[in-house]
Amino acid sequence: MIKLKSSQPIGIFDSGIGGLTVAKTVIELLPHENVIYFGDTAHFPYGDKSSSAIQEYTKHVVDKLLDCGCKVILIACNSASAAAYDFLKQHIDDRAYLINIIDPILQSIAKTHAHKKIGLIGTRQTIGSNVYGQKLRALNSDIQLQSLATPLLVSAIETMLHNKKVINEIVKEYLSNDILSDIDALILGCTHYPAIEKEIIEFYEGQTEIINPSHAAAAHIKQLLTEKNLLNPNGHGLEHVYVSDYMDSFANVIRLFFDKEIAIEY
Repeated sequence: MIKLKSSQPIGIFDSGIGGLTVAKTVIELLPHENVIYFGDTAHFPYGDKSSSAIQEYTKHVVDKLLDCGCKVILIACNSASAAAYDFLKQHIDDRAYLINIIDPILQSIAKTHAHKKIGLIGTRQTIGSNVYGQKLRALNSDIQLQSLATPLLVSAIETMLHNKKVINEIVKEYLSNDILSDIDALILGCTHYPAIEKEIIEFYEGQTEIINPSHAAAAHIKQLLTEKNLLNPNGHGLEHVYVSDYMDSFANVIRLFFDKEIAIEY
């Protein structure tokens, strides 16, 4: 590993607004870190792309974040974590620490949810890869995983987040599927989904635990920076936002999430 400095930023990326839910969680836990966010909006959504395409897209994103001097890069997208993590880890080598959104939460629930029946919702790419099931088996977990692809949710969140009637109808349609019957907890296997966590909690009437992987990822970053003596005491949160294609809706969501104007570069 090359010598890194605590003042270097944390880089976070996704294909759209979903990763902003992760960035917000990271900043809440680590308010003195500088954070750079890249929304690869030109290739949104990653969830319906091939693994090879996602690898190619994310390589360019990571190169930009490396040029920005990031000490840690977080793949704030389940689809990209499933399709490109190993590829990107080899590409980055020792230039920065790379974290995906999947491993921290699985390492956590493998310890805390033994013998439980856990539901998972995500994009076709994430569910089709079976990455959650494979990684749980590698952890010798006895969790019973019930997975369901919910592809319409991402587009609905990006374009109709304020139309609660439509969101609730889509949520009800998916979560009523027999695959998710009698689960003890539900993993939000797409970083867009915390944006409708309230609607999901309401569907289950508070009787089913909702697991947001963002919290485990943020905690993992804090632990890593602490162990490597790379915590920044002087940063200011979200520092820069880059996109590969400008979208007004993206700017509006940033304003909603962070309650301030942040310049978007593309």
